[in-house]
Amino acid sequence: MTGTMMHQPLTISSLITHAGRYHGGTEVVSVETTGGVTRSTWGEIEANARKLASALEKLGVKPGERCGTIAWNNRRHLEVYFGVAGAGMVCHTINPRLFPEQLIYIINHAEDQVLFLDKTFVPLAAKLSEHLKSVKHVIYMGPRDEELAGMVDGLLFYDELIAAEGNDYVWPDLDETAPSSMCYTSGTTGHPKGVQYTHRSTVLHTLGGNQPDGMGLSATDTILAVVPMFHANAWGVPYVAASVGCKIVLPGPNLDGESLVGLIDSEKVTMALGVPTIWMGLLAALEKTGSKIESLERTVVGGSALPTVMIPAFAKYGVELIHAWGMTETSPLGTLNQLLQKHDDLSDAEKAAIRVGQGRVPYGVELRLMDEQGKVLPEDGKTQGDLQIRGHWIVESYFRADGSALTMDGWFDTGDVATIDPDGYMIIRDRSKDIIKSGGEWISTVELEDIAMTHEGVASAAAIAAKHPKWDERPVLCVVKGAGADLDEAAVLAFYTGKIASWQVPDKVIFVDELPLGATGKVLKNKLRDMYGDVLLDDAS
Repeated sequence: MTGTMMHQPLTISSLITHAGRYHGGTEVVSVETTGGVTRSTWGEIEANARKLASALEKLGVKPGERCGTIAWNNRRHLEVYFGVAGAGMVCHTINPRLFPEQLIYIINHAEDQVLFLDKTFVPLAAKLSEHLKSVKHVIYMGPRDEELAGMVDGLLFYDELIAAEGNDYVWPDLDETAPSSMCYTSGTTGHPKGVQYTHRSTVLHTLGGNQPDGMGLSATDTILAVVPMFHANAWGVPYVAASVGCKIVLPGPNLDGESLVGLIDSEKVTMALGVPTIWMGLLAALEKTGSKIESLERTVVGGSALPTVMIPAFAKYGVELIHAWGMTETSPLGTLNQLLQKHDDLSDAEKAAIRVGQGRVPYGVELRLMDEQGKVLPEDGKTQGDLQIRGHWIVESYFRADGSALTMDGWFDTGDVATIDPDGYMIIRDRSKDIIKSGGEWISTVELEDIAMTHEGVASAAAIAAKHPKWDERPVLCVVKGAGADLDEAAVLAFYTGKIASWQVPDKVIFVDELPLGATGKVLKNKLRDMYGDVLLDDAS
């Protein structure tokens, strides 16, 4: 007889079943919208997820239909992640910081049947309700609240739905290629685009992203998921945490530095994940509070380019900083920056220079660089090109879009300009829409910003392309001063001397009170270009 192996579908329910059965007593810590902290376990999360799945079926939600969430990182949101997908429905996480018009478009385009809401967002849903065509049920993620019930007709209450269910629900057998969750991109021009993940792609992303050279989480870890659960499935953290059964801390709405320091110290967090702006706030809070965050061993930073000053700043506290890169379209992990054995004998400074880049791909994805003529470029660490990716958890087509999202030969064009060295280390040089083309030569906004951020008087900075009558485009730097900093334009520009070629130095520095940030902590450079894109033309006139 021919030897064969078992085949079991790769499903989201298999992850939470594992966590509930083999790590049922491990804590799940949740900061609620009210500010209080609740403590649950993976066993309770799994049981409640099954109860939610049963309740949704009784409400008439069918497999493949979308259930939207507008919520913070908390225990109920975690249960929704697994309960919706486990039942064969699609968990559609919605970015609450988008404009109302965008929220209406996204919910209607997805045809969400159910809308799960944290208390913060019930008034928002009440205002939007008359424009939402498909939503049949709005569920407040908490106990009965008569004040909220008066805001939304027919409002249902999560805790009541769960309490009405028994423990006998059995996860259905699902096709692993069925959709499991969905997130809309927020960085595109025009309408946001829906990226629909499958059970298979998500489980493979979970396994690929948690290799030792990836997140490297184990059952002994405590992870703080600062990256929002409405942003690309929180970088896959809920699924990875379930797969290994580690303790997870969900920080709720308060992501200021002091709140996060308090959680790290009180819960003995060993690993945290978030965008650079979050960690800059954390570092400032450490200086203020005097905390040494002794439990924290490593932090993953992604979402936008990593300021080089952050690596030694975290090293002072004994924290390893892991730079990562990805997109909504890549589930999102594309690369993580871990060193090779050949780097063991390098100095700390040499290692830090490598860690500034976005790193290497895990097994499961591939990268390449292309020029404008469609020619594959060399991976020599110097040649810049358009970054493309393919793999097991990369988008093939956008939700309800005509045609493929891929190139003719099956790669996804990321919109980034990058280099790749012979060891596979990738560095994002810029977004293709942000890079400055001055007199036919490229200037990296990422490099300009990184240099500015090393100045002790600069709290944050963003470089943009401004129109120029002679050179087409020239760099302009927008700077937020540090507290008490005595800084002028001449001092900032002089700081670039000897660090880059003189023709790459910004033409102008504009001091601003704050930089416009998107919901995931990225600087909205399109807004800065709208505000300051003509400033050099104005100066010339």
